[in-house]
Amino acid sequence: MAAAAAAAVGGQQPSQPELPAPGLALDKAATAAHLKAALSRPDNRAGAEELQALLERVLSAERPLAAAAGGEDAAAAGGGGGPGAAEEEALEWCKCLLAGGGGYDEFCAAVRAYDPAALCGLVWTANFVAYRCRTCGISPCMSLCAECFHQGDHTGHDFNMFRSQAGGACDCGDSNVMRESGFCKRHQIKSSSNIPCVPKDLLMMSEFVLPRFIFCLIQYLREGYNEPAADGPSEKDLNKVLQLLEPQISFLEDLTKMGGAMRSVLTQVLTNQQNYKDLTSGLGENACVKKSHEKYLIALKSSGLTYPEDKLVYGVQEPSAGTSSLAVQGFVGATGTLGQVDSSDEDDQDGSQGLGKRKRVKLSSGTKDQSIMDVLKHKSFLEELLFWTIKYEFPQKMVTFLLNMLPDQEYKVAFTKTFVQHYAFIMKTLKKSHESDTMSNRIVHISVQLFSNEELARQVTEECQLLDIMVTVLLYMMESCLIKSELQDEENSLHVVVNCGEALLKNNTYWPLVSDFINILSHQSVAKRFLEDHGLLVTWMNFVSFFQGMNLNKRELNEHVEFESQTYYAAFAAELEACAQPMWGLLSHCKVRETQEYTRNVVRYCLEALQDWFDAINFVDEPAPNQVTFHLPLHRYYAMFLSKAVKCQELDLDSVLPDQEMLMKLMIHPLQIQASLAEIHSNMWVRNGLQIKGQAMTYVQSHFCNSMIDPDIYLLQVCASRLDPDYFISSVFERFKVVDLLTMASQHQNTVLDAEHERSMLEGALTFLVILLSLRLHLGMSDDEILRAEMVAQLCMNDRTHSSLLDLIPENPNPKSGIIPGSYSFESVLSAVADFKAPVFEPGGSMQQGMYTPKAEVWDQEFDPVMVILRTVYRRDVQSAMDRYTAFLKQSGKFPGNPWPPYKKRTSLHPSYKGLMRLLHCKTLHIVLFTLLYKILMDHQNLSEHVLCMVLYLIELGLENSAEEESDEEASVGGPERCHDSWFPGSNLVSNMRHFINYVRVRVPETAPEVKRDSPASTSSDNLGSLQNSGTAQVFSLVAERRKKFQEIINRSSSEANQVVRPKTSSKWSAPGSAPQLTTAILEIKESILSLLIKLHHKLSGKQNSYYPPWLDDIEILIQPEIPKYSHGDGITAVERILLKAASQSRMNKRIIEEICRKVTPPVPPKKVTAAEKKTLDKEERRQKARERQQKLLAEFASRQKSFMETAMDVDSPENDIPMEITTAEPQVSEAVYDCVICGQSGPSSEDRPTGLVVLLQASSVLGQCRDNVEPKKLPISEEEQIYPWDTCAAVHDVRLSLLQRYFKDSSCLLAVSIGWEGGVYVQTCGHTLHIDCHKSYMESLRNDQVLQGFSVDKGEFTCPLCRQFANSVLPCYPGSNVENNPWQRPSNKSIQDLIKEVEELQGRPGAFPSETNLSKEMESVMKDIKNTTQKKYRDYSKTPGSPDNDFLFMYSVARTNLELELIHRGGNLCSGGASTAGKRSCLNQLFHVLALHMRLYSIDSEYNPWRKLTQLEEMNPQLGYEERQPEVPILYHDVTSLLLIQILMMPQPLRKDHFTCIVKVLFTLLYTQALAALSVKCSEEDRSAWKHAGALKKSTCDAEKSYEVLLSFVISELFKGKLYHEEGTQECAMVNPISWSPESMEKCLQDFCLPFLRITSLLQHHLFGEDLPSCQEEEEFSVLASCLGLLPTFYQTEHPFISASCLDWPVPAFDIITQWCFEIKSFTERHAEQGKALLIQESKWKLPHLLQLPENYNTIFQYYHRKTCSVCTKVPKDPAVCLVCGTFVCLKGLCCKQQSYCECVLHSQNCGAGTGIFLLINASVIIIIRGHRFCLWGSVYLDAHGEEDRDLRRGKPLYICKERYKVLEQQWISHTFDHINKRWGPHYNGL
Repeated sequence: MAAAAAAAVGGQQPSQPELPAPGLALDKAATAAHLKAALSRPDNRAGAEELQALLERVLSAERPLAAAAGGEDAAAAGGGGGPGAAEEEALEWCKCLLAGGGGYDEFCAAVRAYDPAALCGLVWTANFVAYRCRTCGISPCMSLCAECFHQGDHTGHDFNMFRSQAGGACDCGDSNVMRESGFCKRHQIKSSSNIPCVPKDLLMMSEFVLPRFIFCLIQYLREGYNEPAADGPSEKDLNKVLQLLEPQISFLEDLTKMGGAMRSVLTQVLTNQQNYKDLTSGLGENACVKKSHEKYLIALKSSGLTYPEDKLVYGVQEPSAGTSSLAVQGFVGATGTLGQVDSSDEDDQDGSQGLGKRKRVKLSSGTKDQSIMDVLKHKSFLEELLFWTIKYEFPQKMVTFLLNMLPDQEYKVAFTKTFVQHYAFIMKTLKKSHESDTMSNRIVHISVQLFSNEELARQVTEECQLLDIMVTVLLYMMESCLIKSELQDEENSLHVVVNCGEALLKNNTYWPLVSDFINILSHQSVAKRFLEDHGLLVTWMNFVSFFQGMNLNKRELNEHVEFESQTYYAAFAAELEACAQPMWGLLSHCKVRETQEYTRNVVRYCLEALQDWFDAINFVDEPAPNQVTFHLPLHRYYAMFLSKAVKCQELDLDSVLPDQEMLMKLMIHPLQIQASLAEIHSNMWVRNGLQIKGQAMTYVQSHFCNSMIDPDIYLLQVCASRLDPDYFISSVFERFKVVDLLTMASQHQNTVLDAEHERSMLEGALTFLVILLSLRLHLGMSDDEILRAEMVAQLCMNDRTHSSLLDLIPENPNPKSGIIPGSYSFESVLSAVADFKAPVFEPGGSMQQGMYTPKAEVWDQEFDPVMVILRTVYRRDVQSAMDRYTAFLKQSGKFPGNPWPPYKKRTSLHPSYKGLMRLLHCKTLHIVLFTLLYKILMDHQNLSEHVLCMVLYLIELGLENSAEEESDEEASVGGPERCHDSWFPGSNLVSNMRHFINYVRVRVPETAPEVKRDSPASTSSDNLGSLQNSGTAQVFSLVAERRKKFQEIINRSSSEANQVVRPKTSSKWSAPGSAPQLTTAILEIKESILSLLIKLHHKLSGKQNSYYPPWLDDIEILIQPEIPKYSHGDGITAVERILLKAASQSRMNKRIIEEICRKVTPPVPPKKVTAAEKKTLDKEERRQKARERQQKLLAEFASRQKSFMETAMDVDSPENDIPMEITTAEPQVSEAVYDCVICGQSGPSSEDRPTGLVVLLQASSVLGQCRDNVEPKKLPISEEEQIYPWDTCAAVHDVRLSLLQRYFKDSSCLLAVSIGWEGGVYVQTCGHTLHIDCHKSYMESLRNDQVLQGFSVDKGEFTCPLCRQFANSVLPCYPGSNVENNPWQRPSNKSIQDLIKEVEELQGRPGAFPSETNLSKEMESVMKDIKNTTQKKYRDYSKTPGSPDNDFLFMYSVARTNLELELIHRGGNLCSGGASTAGKRSCLNQLFHVLALHMRLYSIDSEYNPWRKLTQLEEMNPQLGYEERQPEVPILYHDVTSLLLIQILMMPQPLRKDHFTCIVKVLFTLLYTQALAALSVKCSEEDRSAWKHAGALKKSTCDAEKSYEVLLSFVISELFKGKLYHEEGTQECAMVNPISWSPESMEKCLQDFCLPFLRITSLLQHHLFGEDLPSCQEEEEFSVLASCLGLLPTFYQTEHPFISASCLDWPVPAFDIITQWCFEIKSFTERHAEQGKALLIQESKWKLPHLLQLPENYNTIFQYYHRKTCSVCTKVPKDPAVCLVCGTFVCLKGLCCKQQSYCECVLHSQNCGAGTGIFLLINASVIIIIRGHRFCLWGSVYLDAHGEEDRDLRRGKPLYICKERYKVLEQQWISHTFDHINKRWGPHYNGL
């Protein structure tokens, strides 16, 4: 083979006569080399034919896939080797042929060398982690793979990491999409010159082989596709085919990765039309090819596509210059015939027949109507490949292959054109697909790569009619789900709308299409074409009109709807995505004067569409009652283009406005929505269910508001500025249904509204007017001002995080608009209006995020209630803003009372909209204001402070915007008498304010008080007449006026239609068809607006004559009124402000105000208490009484709770706490008294009714995590770093125990150590007590409680009835004395020898189990609980399972665990002293009783009792030495602390203090000897001999027993006898550092060895005898504890340096006992010196436990772990997690790693933390805590630059460690308070 290859390279080749027969095994390489040579010759025809023949045979589709896929060809195909074998063989051939005889890998490498890799082009699929940098991106869709991102320089850029939803490709190197500065090192443009030219022969074979290979693939695809039965193609069959083709497609994919050279060959092959024709035409004689061609034609046909034969004109002819190239089957709203809809293909016709008639028209000439939708002709492999890709619903592999080719420019263009050509077909397939979600993602994956490139998009728009295709396809899609609109005229409506319940809308199936459309509209050149093409605009408006009026709501008046449909969300999404976003896309290109024409086009066709819509729904002038739709996209298009025209293009507004009649129609529906919002908030729509509230909220919600409510309000503002103001105002009050309320009479009948809704509807109407008149969003504010106003509004409602602000501030919703929130203006405005509050921690564990809060000056000058009202989704937010504002004013001392919403001066109006202010100067509004002021003054029903506030606001607005023309002279001529025919003389508010109104005629119910009062007056008719002449007026004409105006406007000839009408004010009274029992009454009013305001001032201030005109003292005020732009205050200040403004604007007003003030005002009419009000008063009284009762109860409860508060307030801060005693006894009582928190009784705990402490038992491995170095371990972030647990406390203790068990007797080993370092049981209490029988009934009630609790009652869990702390057991309190005054505490003066004897006797007494009392039962059950708390493996260490020694060991270890943990909670030492928190709620005393009671059941055989070995000299029997099979553990190897606990728990309780001290003294002697032995082993040979001699000299001195030198020398000499030191070779010396030992360092070493024992003992003494711990400095800790324990003689002076040996008190002569102890190990060390030495050195200096140290930046963790493979299944887990205690990498919820139904995290939490696990979820950046069978999300310790968490990495901003949070997490872990502090726990069912 090598020879053949060599020959091939040489180019010379032994010519082979012909191919060997097919039967023989072919030598592929030789054949390939031969063929390559044959083809290299100039005349290569023979070679070519030879190759063809070979390929025919190798790649034959004769054994088609059908054999594998099943089907009728299977039999025919027959054929062995299984389906895969032939394909593999074929692939092998191809690889050989491509390489031309050489090795395939070398060939690949050779081709790669010619790759001009300027583009990355890496293609990824969904869920891939990529980056997007907005600073570098030109297109907003730009994305980079992680590698390119990290190799480029993006420091300081605005980038984020994201998880790809649909897949994508890396744009690095593509300067169309991103700036070159952002390219990574690899793709910084290489000039193509330095890449050598590809040698011809390298790829020659590829050019011959690949066309056949691809054709073979296509044949397979044709074969495999069976036209589906009725139910659609079965997914299974298609997937089977695809699975079999996997290797082929992967092969192609690998080829694309070989780089540019190979890609260009592939491009040639795929786009060459000749090749395609030759191979696939099906005309040849090859039956197989023919058959496959037929299948292809069938597939085409069944797709509803025609295959245009040559006789048919193909497709769209080149359009002639003028006409549009649209061949639309849509509806186009110009002229046209009416006709039935004929639908293109059968399966789309199901619903569309009976839809009524619609306009439709054909725009272009002789093209085939259906061409866009139905014609496909394939001319190249690429086209047919795409066709099959679509047919098979976009298999991922095919998509990736097609995309991998994109870096080739020529291919990119060809592919884009092919894609566009198939566009309609793609969407048809999508519509029918079952898996539309996956398919949508794959389509967008492709299209976003193609259409984001402006140049390409422009090219296909011009050459392939991309826009026509898209719009047509959109129409086609929506047509399948149209229904008849029921808006307005249900019977005769011709309008059709989309049905939001259809899957197409509900599942958002249309989004790929719309997203492509938005994408191409973001390119200016494409958008311009769209805006210039009238035909397209017409079609588009048609499309938009399908959404106009969708999802119609009808108000339910009788009963609640049965079924609440949730379709509204689909409707909002559809309007936003399909209508609004394209609109914003188009608007972004209409920014300059030159684009005026576009706006005119859009506006023109928009108005036409609207006119058609009004005609279709038969709309005249009244909207149908009780209907509302929130969807008016046509109105909104019109509004937004108008706004843009005025703001950016300097168009004259009037030139694009329609006539008055159209304006009147335009305003109706948006106004209807505003009124409906008020109705919904007034609960008038409750019977429609919650969803209607949902709609009202969505309509104003931040993502929708500037495509919904903002354009609506703007459109209403435009209409108001051009229509007659009286007409507009009366329309508003009529729409809001409050016309009947606006009467002077105290009672009225409202025909359209219930009384309980009147008030809120009136508030709604006035609020709407205020918003309409004060909002300037589209009327002249600049973009920055808008942003600032929005931001202030959001911040005033609540403090916000940075990300929620970004989310809440409505940006231009078109995501492709380029400028994205986070832009510079956003940050600069934010820093101008808000202060940053860093994330703080509150005790109790709720974690704050970094928040922004408004600056003081913002509250002072910019808080705008109007904007807040407009933007609140929930009404409570308005209240919240007002509360915060009030708080600010109180705090800053600006206003003490209850302020009103402040009045704010507005930015000036754009001149085009000046007409809006006429609303404030129209009589109708003035009448309304006058009436309302009067009603408020007279205390009529249904008026609120809010109404008054709005009324005053409107008056003030009117005064601010008054027309300046009024001169005092002109007004004073006629005086008030001049005008008899109406309420007010003119329309200027300034002059109308002073106009007195004397009488008003009203219609009132006959029961009204007014009727009776006026009966004498109404007898004489002339009386009435005279009254009428003196200016009687009435307001019911509101409705009538409005109708009349409307008729006037409509009837006028069109010539004057453009002049705005000044209406004749008419006073003819026309009653609405009102109920008969109304009668007419005439009221005497004699007030003007000014007089009403002054009286109102008196009423509000509660004083007569409280108003005094300020200018009487200082005339300057009027000339230059210092009226601030912004004013705080309440109603009184508002009235004063208004009067001042009125006076300063007109001298007449000033005079009249002074006059009114001179008259003494009559008192306000006394309040008549009506029955209803009486009721409310009674209610108030009752409430008051109830409140008092409650106060009393609370006070009682409070005293009970006081103790609780002390315990519960500081779960989180163990320092500085007041100790709370569990018991509350007076000192003289010896019996402890307990309070039961359930029944509330107090009393002692007794044998038959025991009291218990509420406790939580949990297994803990925190102790086991202590290490001996201070620095915590780091979390591994690379393969090199690994954590090994061999140096943890748990591991060291384990090793020691197993070493002992190897050489010594098992039962004795189990007394020599403690366990519980891992899985020890920790007991904690909240300090509350309860009767055990009360507790049982409490548990019973919990069990029957159906409410879902966060805990499981069956496992005995509950929450403390008082403080709700989590608990799971009750620890019985031993009846008897209180700790404080223990009779046993008095010191006795017995000698130590006596005490030793007593101790031994007491221990010898067997502990009989007390009689069967309730107490003993409880003690037993709690012991069971304690055992069950931890797993069996943490209890059983004995070699003989179930041995009693096990239980014994476990019990005293529980005590040890709790003491050690308390020590850790105190910081590892006792320097702070006191009874720290741990002491405050400690239950150790009770726990000791329970343990002691059980330990006494096991008596240690006195033979083996270590006490004797410690205190008596025995006969040493040298023979006994090592003869026993397994000796006992020598006493020097015992753990002294364990001995202490055993000794104490073996004593009968309660223990006497002097016995305790005696035990401690004896044990200290052993401890000290161990310290000396350990020291002797640590030091070097020379030191040892030096000490040995030095000590021996002093041995005879008097206090030799208390001198460490003497003792040390003695120990050394004793141990020397065993061969302990002999083994030591040289290697040992090197290992131990040669420390120079000074007496000080030796003393320190000895003290350090003894300290842990002293600490534990002191703690124990503190708990048993209630003595306080003294506090001290760290260096004196030893001496202080020693004296506290009574080891130090009291007469000890502290002058000279302290020597630990002085604490020794030997019970027997020291040297004797030491000799005895050393002898025990002598025989052992003679055989095992190494182990003997290891056992002597006990590691006692453990540092505090820590969690792993985390890196500063989260990205370092993420990049390493999110790609890391699982050690069990070697796949990358979906949810990787890492344990923060030990660094183990685990799969969350990973089924691969499940063991006996436990998932890996749960399993790990049991192994690593005995049931407690702390995991960092890599993909979410959050920490999850597992505690037993529950789990909770703890939060994140990584925050971004704004102090916020980023759960699930949704924002993808860089995250940094928050040290404080991590400390809190660690603190909760160490203090075992996860259960108490975190509230949201749920069961995990072992599934994590």
